[in-house]
Amino acid sequence: MVQPHVLVVDDEPMVRDVLARYLRSEGFRVSLAVDGQEALDLAADGPDLILLDLMLPKIDGYEVFTRMRDQGRTTPVIMLTARGEETDRVVGLELGADDYVTKPFSPREVVARVRAVLRRSTGIETTGEPAVLTFGDLVIDAGRRDAQLRGIPARLTRKEFDLLLYLASRPGVTFSRTQLLEDVWDFAWDGDSATVTVHVRRLREKIERDPSAPRHIVTVWGVGYRFEA
Repeated sequence: MVQPHVLVVDDEPMVRDVLARYLRSEGFRVSLAVDGQEALDLAADGPDLILLDLMLPKIDGYEVFTRMRDQGRTTPVIMLTARGEETDRVVGLELGADDYVTKPFSPREVVARVRAVLRRSTGIETTGEPAVLTFGDLVIDAGRRDAQLRGIPARLTRKEFDLLLYLASRPGVTFSRTQLLEDVWDFAWDGDSATVTVHVRRLREKIERDPSAPRHIVTVWGVGYRFEA
């Protein structure tokens, strides 16, 4: 059985040690990096997921993430930080992070989130759903995890595609932000709906002709969002 490979990037020895021990005890192969430059070097080995601290020496986590994406690396990333302000969470999510954990955290919670993100990295399980969904000039290919608007690739992050596929597979159904967090993120978050709002806004910018007047992902005020075919 192949062990999923997780790269843990954190300059705090205790955090690295605790996460490594918990992950290894759960069957993961673990690599460790102590700063941003080492993280970029080890990311070239192709880990299945990266746990990335934001406050790093030499190169901070935001820059590490941006450089990896600029290099075409789509490895799932869970960001770790001691910061608790909503602005920091939003910045990480806007960059395209798959998840976000604020210190101090439970190692078991982190492992659960790692498992959830890895499950989603191959796509949402969609029993009975068609492989290709077409809505006018918007085409969503579930098998290839690809979306195109007027024949142009939308260049969605993993989480953006997960959210789009979930909504588009259930047109006309209204979902609350809490439902989307539980079903798409596959984890009972602490009530922070900012991540859904951010991802919806980014999706609209990429798959709507006019993001300010969306035709597909519409807001149901006081409730959440609905996909219109």
